[in-house]
Amino acid sequence: MKNKSNILNKEFQTFYTKVFIRLTVMFFMAVLLIYFLRFTVLRGRFADFIIDFLQSAFLMEYDAAYSLYSQVFRNHMDMIMIAALVIAFLIIFRIFLKWFTKYFDEIGKGMDSLIEDGAAEVSLSPELLPMERKLNTIKHIIETQRRDMSAAEQRKNDLIMYLAHDLKTPLASVIGYLNLLRDEEKISDELREKYLSVSLDKAERLEDLINEFFEISKYNLTTITLQYSKINLRRLLEMLLYEFQPMLNEKNLKCNLHVPEDIIMRCDANRMQRVFDNLLRNAVIYSFNGTDINITVTRQEDNVMISFTNHGDTIPVEKLERIFEQFYRLDASRSTSSGGAGLGLAIAKQIVEFHHGTVQARSHDEVIEFEVVLPVS
Repeated sequence: MKNKSNILNKEFQTFYTKVFIRLTVMFFMAVLLIYFLRFTVLRGRFADFIIDFLQSAFLMEYDAAYSLYSQVFRNHMDMIMIAALVIAFLIIFRIFLKWFTKYFDEIGKGMDSLIEDGAAEVSLSPELLPMERKLNTIKHIIETQRRDMSAAEQRKNDLIMYLAHDLKTPLASVIGYLNLLRDEEKISDELREKYLSVSLDKAERLEDLINEFFEISKYNLTTITLQYSKINLRRLLEMLLYEFQPMLNEKNLKCNLHVPEDIIMRCDANRMQRVFDNLLRNAVIYSFNGTDINITVTRQEDNVMISFTNHGDTIPVEKLERIFEQFYRLDASRSTSSGGAGLGLAIAKQIVEFHHGTVQARSHDEVIEFEVVLPVS
C-alpha cells in the first residue's frame, strides 16, 4: 500500500511542482502588494493626494484638510490595512482558484468522453499526464467491454437465426413424410417402412442438431466448470478410434496412432474426448477415399501436442482463418442434410481454451493438419 502511494506521488510530481510554484509566486505577490500599500500608498504620497484633493475639490485650508485626513484615514490605518489585506487575499485567491479549477474542468470533460461513442482519446494538460493515461486506459477498457457485449449479443442473435434455419429442413422432412403416411389410404408395407425409416433418420438428425445448439449455448452463455482427472492419452485415443472404425471403413480410410504409452495428462476427460471426436470426424469427412489419417502425440516439456493429419483438398487461407467460427462450414451450402451445424470445431476450440491450450489449423499440398497443444497438468 505504501509503495503504491509512493508511485502515485512520483507520477504526479510535475503537477505538485507546478502548484507549489504557482502558490509561491502568488504569496510573494501578496507580500509585495502589502509592502506597497503599507509603505508607499498609505504613507506620504497617499496622504498628499488626499489633502490636495480636499483642498482643490472643497476649497479647504491645508490644516482643515489635514485634520479631516487624519480623522478619516490616519486614525484608522490599522482597519484600512486589514481591509486592504482581505481584499488582496480574496483577489489572489480568486486568481489561483480560477487557475486551479481548470484542471477539474479538463478531468470532467475527459470523464464525459469515456461514455461517448467515437470520441477521441482524452487529452489533458502536460502536468496531468498520469491522469490522462489512466482515463485513456479506462476508456479502452470500456470500449473493449462494449465491443464484447455487442459481439455476445450478435452471437446470441446468430444462434437464434441459425437454429431456426438449420432445424427447418429436417423438421419439414419429418412433417412431410408423416403427412404422406396419414393421407395415403392405401400404401404398401415396403413404402410405409421406407417413409418411417426416413422420418426416423430426420428426427435423429434433428436431435443431433438440437444437442449441438444446446452445447454451444452452454459454452457461450454459462460458466463451465471442468471436472479434472488423470487419463492415459493413448487409451483415450484408442477408444475413440474403435468407435470411428465403421466411418473409416465406409471411405476405406486407415487411421494410424503414433502415441507414446506413458503420457498421462490431467484434463476433463469427457470434454477432451469431445475435442478429439470433432477433430477426427472432421478428418474423416474431408479425407480422400483410400488415404491415411495420422494422429501423432509428442511431449514438449510441460505441454503435449496432438496432431490430426489427413489428405484432402487444400483449404484456402481465407477459410482457414474462419474455420473455428461458429456455424462456419467449409462448403458454402447451409444445408444440414450432411455434416453438422458448423459448431464442432468452434466447440472444440472453446474446450481447448478452457484447458489453457491452443488449437490451430494448417493446410498445404492436399494435406490438412489440426494441432492441439495442452498443458500436461
